[in-house]
Formats: sequence, structure tokens, C-alpha cells
Amino acid sequence: MAQAGTVEDFTYGAANDAAGLPLAVSVYADRAYLRAEIAEDAAAAGMVLRECGPVSDLLTGSAKPLGEVVLLDCPVLDSACCAALARLDMRVAHAGAQLVVSTSVAALDDVFACCDQSNPQILVDPSRAERVIALGRVLARVPNLRLRELSEDDRLTLLRLTEQVGQIAERLERLSAAGGQADRIENADGASAFRFESPAPAYVGPVEGGADRLGRSARVPLPDPRLVRRILRQRQLRARFFDGDLFADPAWDMLLDLTAARAEHVRVSVTSLCIASGVPPTTALRWIGQMTAGGLLQRVEDETDRRRAFIALTDRAADGMARYFAELGRTAAQLV
Repeated sequence: MAQAGTVEDFTYGAANDAAGLPLAVSVYADRAYLRAEIAEDAAAAGMVLRECGPVSDLLTGSAKPLGEVVLLDCPVLDSACCAALARLDMRVAHAGAQLVVSTSVAALDDVFACCDQSNPQILVDPSRAERVIALGRVLARVPNLRLRELSEDDRLTLLRLTEQVGQIAERLERLSAAGGQADRIENADGASAFRFESPAPAYVGPVEGGADRLGRSARVPLPDPRLVRRILRQRQLRARFFDGDLFADPAWDMLLDLTAARAEHVRVSVTSLCIASGVPPTTALRWIGQMTAGGLLQRVEDETDRRRAFIALTDRAADGMARYFAELGRTAAQLV
């Protein structure tokens, strides 16, 4: 018999998938109502509850076996919780299980740094609708439910469809809760909460030499970061006069922000990148995951502090952005 707390806790998972048996789920949340809500939604998705308890259950070590799916709510992380999350991330990764973590904006960077192996879904202050969508993504990843490997176009189409479904579900949720008035209020608040307004760092000159220090092999230099920041500000200015959803393009906004950061030789945290995207952080995190899988973005560990991690352009993406701006030439400053 497998010892509790070892990777063997999950070995039954593959057999269950092959036999079409329900997935076992472990739920950890300090708020009792939230544990009940998540457990109810997991049951509605056809999963079987394995464990359901407070986050402190994870702090006592790895005594309890976990399910193939682990749902964790940790809006606040202290050092003990960070250590427990890092251990959980390792266990889930080694076992081939799936992890869904919900957290807050304040704790996002810490959660992202702790979860470097299991490729979890990270939700930021999620609504119930977003949690349900996350469960649906879990089911889509189960091997015996995957009919075929998705192409890159299919993946992006599915991502956009997921966002549309989430937006519809959230708006219905708000309408039913507040008669439609909260929808307008929340949109206005959200626009200001996630508008990128970081001060522009001082210009450090042409970056061709800096590109060598970053290990880039491309010959085309990156654009002037002041120009890129100006384009970003112009794009975000539209949200003051129109519904931000009309112009939402998180992938491009993140590429612009990371291009400027690379030219400035500064590192970008996942929270900062979510803000720069102009969309809610949970949505931004899904785009970051897809763009990382597509070879455009990469996770960069902090060599001096293992509790921190950053997001950067890959050399391929940096080369593409450099060539794009080189092709635009002097007309780039006129783009909005």
C-alpha cells in the first residue's frame, strides 16, 4: 500500500481516467461557505469529493492523500502557506494531477512564484462563474476526454470563447444580484483598478548593446521604449471614453509592455503584466499561459530570491517585435 503523502497517492488517477471513473477532488479553503460552494460545483461537474477542509490541513505536512484535482483558495499567503503551496505544487506536478488556485491581487506574485512546476490555473478574486469555467478546463485536460490535439488557432479560438462565456456568466450573475446597476458600477471600478499607470523609467539609449547582454541574437534593435510606452498610453486612453471591452487586446498590450521593459532592462512581475493587459487578472493569466505555451513569453526566476518570479519575452518574440517596429519606421508614433 502506498504511504500517505507520497506521489503514489495519485497513481489511481490514470486508471480512473482510462475507466471513465469520476475524478477525485480535494478542496481547501478557510471560508466555510466557499468550501461548500466549490464542493457543490465540483459535484455538479461529475467529480467525487476526496477531501474538504481549511488551508491549515495543508500546513500539517502531507499526511492526507489528495485527489486528481486540487482546488485551493488562498487570498493571503504567509511564509508557512508559501512553503505548503510550494510542496503542494511539487506533489501535483510529480503526480500529473491538476491544481486550481484562487488568490487575491495582493498575493498573486507570491502564488505565481510558488507554483513553478504544476502549471496550475490561477484565478484572481474569481466569481463563481469563473470557478465553474476553471472546472470545465480541468475536464478538458483529461486525456480520455480529449478528442484531438488542438492547433494553435484552435487554442486561441477556444480561449476567446472561454472569455466570452465567462463575461456573459459574470454579467448575468451581477444582473441577478443587483438589478443590472452593479454591472455599470463594477465596470467603472474595474477600468480604474487595472489601468496601467506606472511611471516611465528614464530612457537608457539604444538597446542593441543591451540586447547582447540579454543574450539576444537578433540584429534588429528594439524600439525606443519611450515610443512603446506612448503607444500603450494612447491605447489605454480610449477606456476613458468608451467601454474598455470594445478594444480589449490583452496579448498585444502585454507584448508592448514587455517590449518596453526589455529595452529598459527592467523585470516585469506577473501582477504588473496583468495590470498592463487592461483586462481582469484571471483573464490576463489565461492569456499569459497560452502565450507561454506558444513560445512568446517565458517565466524567469529571480536568482537572488526564489520566492519571486517574473515574465519576459522570449528571444523569438523580442525579435518579432523589433522587426515589427523596424518595418513601421517613423509611422509607429502615430499608431493608436
